[in-house]
Amino acid sequence: MAVKSVSLDRGYWVFLLPGAVALLLVIIIPFLINVGISFTAWNGITEPTWIGLDNYQKAAHDKTFWMSFQNNLYIIVAMTIIPTIIGLFLAAFLYDFVANKIGNRVASVFRAGYYLPQILPVAIAGVVWRWILQPRWGVLNWLLDQVGMEPRNWLGDADIAIYSVMGIMVWFQIGYPLVIFMAALQRVDPELYEAASVDGANWLEKFIHITIHQIRPEIFVVVLMTLIHSLKIFAQIFVLTRGGPGRATIVPSYFAYQNFFEKANVGYGATIATIMTVIIILLTVLFINVQSRQELREAA
Repeated sequence: MAVKSVSLDRGYWVFLLPGAVALLLVIIIPFLINVGISFTAWNGITEPTWIGLDNYQKAAHDKTFWMSFQNNLYIIVAMTIIPTIIGLFLAAFLYDFVANKIGNRVASVFRAGYYLPQILPVAIAGVVWRWILQPRWGVLNWLLDQVGMEPRNWLGDADIAIYSVMGIMVWFQIGYPLVIFMAALQRVDPELYEAASVDGANWLEKFIHITIHQIRPEIFVVVLMTLIHSLKIFAQIFVLTRGGPGRATIVPSYFAYQNFFEKANVGYGATIATIMTVIIILLTVLFINVQSRQELREAA
């Protein structure tokens, strides 16, 4: 019996269709609607009024808008730069020393402990941190008082509130790069370390010249994902400070929320959301291009 050959390059679009439809309905169409609203003056109830680029011109001269971006730079440091660096060293320490000298189970316990903040509900974690940093009876101020240091209003003082939020965000975020990097370290060829040891390289030299180089794709992924997360951070700011005191901890996503739901200035809120989306898309394309060029250079 003759068996009819089936072309392998046909029919795959059927399997892609559900995902494409979901992408269209959940992301593309709402984004296009949001872009359209950004060109209007609308309170969310009455008919929107077309005003063209007025909202974008307003954003360009809005001090609160630019301050929210300035605060977002602090959040990027706390959620991307610091956790990535600490996560690299912690992952290498747990993989090279704890797992090898004490045991994989102990390393797994530490890894799970560092990752725990990632799976805790943000509302619960935020409330606990507000208790810890409470100016009158918080644990942190109690500890400072025990050693003779002056208590501070950690989330209520405009001069230090953003730094307090940064510290909390490092705690929230550090588990994600740690887990990714520990998984990445398992694919590094041990013979590379052995050859480097024969040549007299110490641990730090092997870490810089072998480990970081070998897990570079994972570092790109971690930086990109945490950068996107930091640019659209909302829940932690909402729970901890509501953008205060004053505008000390306001970020673009919370500023957009204020205009959407508190000030009934939906058009301006859509403008802020559109600008943030475009920035995230551009950064994503940039990171992917940089990584692709790096891989092509290494393959050549």
